[in-house]
Amino acid sequence: MDKKEEEQIRKRINELYHKKQTEGLTPEEQKEREELHKKFIANFRAGFKQQIENLVLIDKNGKEITSEKAKRAQRRKGLRHD
Repeated sequence: MDKKEEEQIRKRINELYHKKQTEGLTPEEQKEREELHKKFIANFRAGFKQQIENLVLIDKNGKEITSEKAKRAQRRKGLRHD
């Protein structure tokens, strides 16, 4: 999902939230809201996972302390060559 699509989804979620607070949602709008939330959360989780998998941890002595699980994920993606 690109930034423009993410922004449109977020805007629509907010519109539906405000409508729910003032006048309530129709069953169709409630379903749309749930689907938009699922898309938004899935996109957030994918981005967060990407950030975590690309993270390299260095201790205060300069030694890498990245977990083996993260290193394996980085190797699969071609980000590590050790």
